[in-house]
Amino acid sequence: MIGQEFLFYDRSRKEVTVLGMNASTRFTIALIQAYNKEGREVLSFLTLYPYNRQAAVAYAHRWAFRRNPQFYDYENIGGDCTNFASQCIYAGTGIMNFTPVFGWYYISPNEKSPSWTGVPYLFDFLTRTQASVGPVGQDTDISQIEPGDVLQMSFDGIQYKHTPVVVSVRRPITPATILIAAHSDDADNRPLSTYQYKSIRYIHIRGFYAP
Repeated sequence: MIGQEFLFYDRSRKEVTVLGMNASTRFTIALIQAYNKEGREVLSFLTLYPYNRQAAVAYAHRWAFRRNPQFYDYENIGGDCTNFASQCIYAGTGIMNFTPVFGWYYISPNEKSPSWTGVPYLFDFLTRTQASVGPVGQDTDISQIEPGDVLQMSFDGIQYKHTPVVVSVRRPITPATILIAAHSDDADNRPLSTYQYKSIRYIHIRGFYAP
Protein backbone atom coordinates (compact mmCIF):
# COMPACT_ATOMS: atom_id res chain seq x y z
CA MET A 1 0.00 0.00 0.00
CA ILE A 2 1.28 3.49 -0.87
CA GLY A 3 -0.49 6.14 1.24
CA GLN A 4 -4.20 5.73 0.54
CA GLU A 5 -3.67 3.53 -2.52
CA PHE A 6 -3.63 -0.24 -3.04
CA LEU A 7 -1.47 -2.16 -5.52
CA PHE A 8 -2.83 -5.17 -7.42
CA TYR A 9 -0.45 -7.38 -9.37
CA ASP A 10 -1.74 -9.33 -12.37
CA ARG A 11 0.80 -12.13 -12.79
CA SER A 12 -0.47 -13.22 -16.23
CA ARG A 13 -0.19 -9.72 -17.73
CA LYS A 14 2.73 -8.54 -15.55
CA GLU A 15 0.71 -5.45 -14.65
CA VAL A 16 0.44 -3.47 -11.44
CA THR A 17 -2.83 -1.61 -10.94
CA VAL A 18 -2.96 1.28 -8.48
CA LEU A 19 -6.44 1.82 -7.04
CA GLY A 20 -7.25 4.78 -4.78
CA MET A 21 -9.40 4.39 -1.68
CA ASN A 22 -12.30 6.19 -3.36
CA ALA A 23 -11.65 4.52 -6.76
CA SER A 24 -10.98 7.97 -8.25
CA THR A 25 -7.31 7.14 -8.72
CA ARG A 26 -6.75 4.13 -10.94
CA PHE A 27 -3.93 3.40 -13.33
CA THR A 28 -2.03 0.36 -14.50
CA ILE A 29 1.71 0.20 -15.13
CA ALA A 30 4.08 -2.38 -16.55
CA LEU A 31 7.83 -2.56 -17.19
CA ILE A 32 8.52 -3.74 -20.73
CA GLN A 33 11.04 -3.87 -23.55
CA ALA A 34 9.86 -2.10 -26.68
CA TYR A 35 11.10 -0.61 -29.94
CA ASN A 36 10.88 2.93 -31.25
CA LYS A 37 10.19 3.88 -34.86
CA GLU A 38 13.88 3.57 -35.73
CA GLY A 39 13.92 -0.03 -34.48
CA ARG A 40 16.00 0.79 -31.41
CA GLU A 41 15.17 -1.25 -28.31
CA VAL A 42 14.12 0.74 -25.27
CA LEU A 43 13.14 -0.16 -21.70
CA SER A 44 10.16 1.70 -20.38
CA PHE A 45 7.43 1.82 -17.77
CA LEU A 46 4.03 1.77 -19.40
CA THR A 47 0.68 3.08 -18.23
CA LEU A 48 -2.64 1.66 -19.40
CA TYR A 49 -4.67 4.63 -20.66
CA PRO A 50 -8.40 4.70 -21.50
CA TYR A 51 -9.47 4.10 -25.08
CA ASN A 52 -11.20 7.03 -26.79
CA ARG A 53 -14.21 5.15 -28.11
CA GLN A 54 -15.92 8.28 -29.40
CA ALA A 55 -12.92 9.11 -31.60
CA ALA A 56 -12.76 5.56 -32.96
CA VAL A 57 -16.47 5.56 -33.81
CA ALA A 58 -16.32 9.03 -35.37
CA TYR A 59 -13.46 7.86 -37.59
CA ALA A 60 -15.41 4.76 -38.59
CA HIS A 61 -18.42 6.82 -39.63
CA ARG A 62 -16.28 9.30 -41.55
CA TRP A 63 -14.35 6.74 -43.60
CA ALA A 64 -16.75 3.79 -43.88
CA PHE A 65 -17.56 4.57 -47.51
CA ARG A 66 -14.37 6.44 -48.32
CA ARG A 67 -10.62 5.91 -48.06
CA ASN A 68 -8.28 8.01 -45.95
CA PRO A 69 -5.46 9.02 -48.35
CA GLN A 70 -2.92 8.65 -45.52
CA PHE A 71 -3.34 4.87 -45.73
CA TYR A 72 -3.12 2.49 -48.66
CA ASP A 73 -6.31 0.81 -49.83
CA TYR A 74 -5.84 -2.97 -49.84
CA GLU A 75 -9.26 -3.64 -51.35
CA ASN A 76 -7.86 -5.43 -54.40
CA ILE A 77 -5.09 -7.36 -52.68
CA GLY A 78 -6.84 -9.34 -50.00
CA GLY A 79 -9.33 -6.81 -48.64
CA ASP A 80 -9.23 -3.63 -46.59
CA CYS A 81 -11.32 -4.59 -43.53
CA THR A 82 -8.52 -5.05 -40.99
CA ASN A 83 -6.63 -2.04 -42.30
CA PHE A 84 -9.78 -0.01 -41.67
CA ALA A 85 -10.28 -1.54 -38.22
CA SER A 86 -6.68 -0.72 -37.31
CA GLN A 87 -7.19 2.87 -38.45
CA CYS A 88 -10.26 3.17 -36.22
CA ILE A 89 -8.41 1.75 -33.23
CA TYR A 90 -5.50 4.09 -33.94
CA ALA A 91 -7.93 7.04 -33.99
CA GLY A 92 -8.94 6.05 -30.46
CA THR A 93 -5.40 5.53 -29.15
CA GLY A 94 -3.00 7.69 -31.15
CA ILE A 95 -0.12 5.28 -30.69
CA MET A 96 1.53 2.48 -32.67
CA ASN A 97 3.94 -0.28 -31.70
CA PHE A 98 6.99 -0.37 -33.99
CA THR A 99 8.36 -3.69 -32.74
CA PRO A 100 9.60 -5.57 -35.85
CA VAL A 101 7.27 -8.36 -36.98
CA PHE A 102 5.21 -8.57 -33.79
CA GLY A 103 4.22 -4.92 -33.35
CA TRP A 104 1.26 -2.96 -34.71
CA TYR A 105 2.12 -0.13 -37.06
CA TYR A 106 1.69 1.44 -40.49
CA ILE A 107 4.38 3.57 -42.16
CA SER A 108 3.75 2.95 -45.86
CA PRO A 109 2.07 0.31 -48.05
CA ASN A 110 5.12 -1.92 -47.77
CA GLU A 111 6.18 -0.89 -44.27
CA LYS A 112 3.53 -2.21 -41.93
CA SER A 113 3.15 -4.95 -39.39
CA PRO A 114 1.21 -8.13 -40.23
CA SER A 115 -1.19 -7.20 -37.42
CA TRP A 116 -2.18 -3.93 -39.12
CA THR A 117 -3.88 -5.68 -42.05
CA GLY A 118 -4.08 -9.37 -41.15
CA VAL A 119 -7.18 -10.70 -39.36
CA PRO A 120 -5.50 -13.37 -37.18
CA TYR A 121 -2.45 -11.20 -36.51
CA LEU A 122 -4.55 -8.29 -35.25
CA PHE A 123 -6.33 -10.69 -32.92
CA ASP A 124 -3.01 -12.03 -31.64
CA PHE A 125 -1.65 -8.53 -31.06
CA LEU A 126 -4.72 -7.19 -29.26
CA THR A 127 -5.10 -10.24 -27.01
CA ARG A 128 -1.39 -10.57 -26.15
CA THR A 129 -0.67 -11.35 -22.50
CA GLN A 130 2.63 -9.50 -22.22
CA ALA A 131 2.36 -5.74 -21.90
CA SER A 132 3.71 -3.67 -24.78
CA VAL A 133 3.05 -0.29 -26.34
CA GLY A 134 -0.27 0.09 -28.17
CA PRO A 135 -3.90 -0.95 -27.84
CA VAL A 136 -4.74 -4.03 -25.82
CA GLY A 137 -7.96 -6.02 -25.82
CA GLN A 138 -9.48 -9.22 -24.59
CA ASP A 139 -11.38 -12.03 -26.26
CA THR A 140 -14.79 -11.76 -24.65
CA ASP A 141 -18.47 -12.46 -25.23
CA ILE A 142 -21.23 -10.37 -26.73
CA SER A 143 -22.33 -8.96 -23.36
CA GLN A 144 -19.05 -7.01 -22.96
CA ILE A 145 -19.07 -5.33 -26.37
CA GLU A 146 -19.03 -1.53 -26.58
CA PRO A 147 -18.78 1.00 -29.42
CA GLY A 148 -15.20 1.13 -30.69
CA ASP A 149 -14.60 -2.59 -30.13
CA VAL A 150 -13.96 -4.95 -33.03
CA LEU A 151 -15.42 -8.27 -34.13
CA GLN A 152 -13.96 -11.01 -36.29
CA MET A 153 -16.06 -13.35 -38.39
CA SER A 154 -15.48 -16.75 -39.93
CA PHE A 155 -17.66 -17.62 -42.89
CA ASP A 156 -16.49 -21.22 -43.13
CA GLY A 157 -16.17 -21.99 -39.43
CA ILE A 158 -12.40 -22.49 -39.81
CA GLN A 159 -10.64 -19.23 -40.61
CA TYR A 160 -11.53 -15.73 -39.47
CA LYS A 161 -11.62 -13.46 -42.52
CA HIS A 162 -13.43 -10.22 -41.62
CA THR A 163 -12.84 -7.48 -39.01
CA PRO A 164 -15.66 -4.93 -38.65
CA VAL A 165 -15.83 -2.17 -36.04
CA VAL A 166 -18.69 -1.73 -33.58
CA VAL A 167 -20.25 1.73 -33.87
CA SER A 168 -23.42 1.33 -31.80
CA VAL A 169 -24.78 -1.02 -29.15
CA ARG A 170 -28.30 -1.05 -27.73
CA ARG A 171 -29.71 -3.16 -24.92
CA PRO A 172 -30.53 -5.93 -24.73
CA ILE A 173 -27.29 -6.72 -26.57
CA THR A 174 -27.96 -9.09 -29.46
CA PRO A 175 -26.63 -9.33 -33.03
CA ALA A 176 -29.64 -7.25 -34.08
CA THR A 177 -28.76 -4.40 -31.69
CA ILE A 178 -25.07 -4.22 -32.59
CA LEU A 179 -24.32 -1.92 -35.54
CA ILE A 180 -21.01 -2.10 -37.34
CA ALA A 181 -18.87 -0.22 -39.86
CA ALA A 182 -16.49 -1.98 -42.22
CA HIS A 183 -14.52 -2.01 -45.43
CA SER A 184 -14.62 -4.89 -47.91
CA ASP A 185 -17.62 -4.82 -48.15
CA ASP A 186 -18.16 -1.21 -47.14
CA ALA A 187 -20.82 -0.69 -44.49
CA ASP A 188 -21.91 1.72 -41.79
CA ASN A 189 -24.60 1.23 -39.14
CA ARG A 190 -25.16 -2.28 -40.48
CA PRO A 191 -26.80 -4.70 -38.03
CA LEU A 192 -24.54 -7.59 -37.14
CA SER A 193 -27.53 -9.90 -37.59
CA THR A 194 -27.48 -9.30 -41.35
CA TYR A 195 -24.18 -11.19 -41.74
CA GLN A 196 -24.16 -14.90 -42.57
CA TYR A 197 -21.21 -16.08 -40.48
CA LYS A 198 -20.56 -19.47 -38.93
CA SER A 199 -18.48 -18.27 -35.98
CA ILE A 200 -17.58 -14.92 -34.46
CA ARG A 201 -15.26 -13.57 -31.81
CA TYR A 202 -15.69 -10.36 -29.87
CA ILE A 203 -12.65 -8.25 -28.95
CA HIS A 204 -13.14 -5.67 -26.22
CA ILE A 205 -10.50 -2.92 -26.24
CA ARG A 206 -9.31 -2.42 -22.66
CA GLY A 207 -7.24 0.67 -23.42
CA PHE A 208 -3.73 1.31 -24.67
CA TYR A 209 -0.26 1.16 -23.17
CA ALA A 210 2.04 4.15 -23.48
CA PRO A 211 5.11 5.41 -21.57
